[in-house]
Amino acid sequence: MDLTRVEDVRTALKLAGIKPNKGLGQHFLVDMASLEAIVAAADPQIGDTVLEIGPGLGVMTRPLTSQVSKVVAVETDAILADLLRRDAPDNLEVVESDILKFDLSMLPSGYKVIANLPYYLTSKIFRLLIESPNPPTIMSVLIQKEVAERICAKPGAMSILALSVQFYGQPTIVATVERHKFWPAPNVDSTVLKVELTEPAFKADPDRLFRLIKAGFGEKRKQLKNSLAGGLNCSVEHAAAMIKKAKLQPTARAQELDLSSWVRLYKAALAAELL
Repeated sequence: MDLTRVEDVRTALKLAGIKPNKGLGQHFLVDMASLEAIVAAADPQIGDTVLEIGPGLGVMTRPLTSQVSKVVAVETDAILADLLRRDAPDNLEVVESDILKFDLSMLPSGYKVIANLPYYLTSKIFRLLIESPNPPTIMSVLIQKEVAERICAKPGAMSILALSVQFYGQPTIVATVERHKFWPAPNVDSTVLKVELTEPAFKADPDRLFRLIKAGFGEKRKQLKNSLAGGLNCSVEHAAAMIKKAKLQPTARAQELDLSSWVRLYKAALAAELL
């Protein structure tokens, strides 16, 4: 059975007695070139452990087991998880679980992630992975095109999501996957995004840093000094002084700042005892 053919995907699901659950973001990718691009971006090697999130019918799972030492496939759908376990090779472990409840500490350090992520969980899954005490080294994920572009944004179009990913790693857009390459087709196009996770961009207490960043983005239409004053519960004058100390423009807005600007602002906020 060729799971890159819509007819075969329909047959497989019918035999299992299930239908695609749009509520769980079940859109099956039926384009071989796109599937190969997702896998290749993670650079799978013998000796690797790969965490596959939402494997579905296993169109990427079985090929992966021949390329790496172990695949841990986390699938929330009980029927699909059971299908994956049938005649599974010894190096495939299928875990029936919500990925947000999965214990990443059970994986060896240096593991990699491959996933066709459900759109509605993208931000939460990213946060789970990048903030984990045991993060992956590489993430190769298929996500909504618009979200991938936001993650890779440059100053002028920055967001909390972009800063959080870029603080922990280097995101790169690998390929665009048009909506017609899925069954059932979603309403938007997707993108293969590769994120190489390294050491954080600078030394900081993540809780304090992102409290500052969230305060800065609290009122996007306002200048940074006003947003910070509201978010950090200080006067506009104190916020303006902090911005000046960080060598930023007095009229700066949060979306204009890159990570080097935020590190200066972070240090200024600590010195002012506002965090």
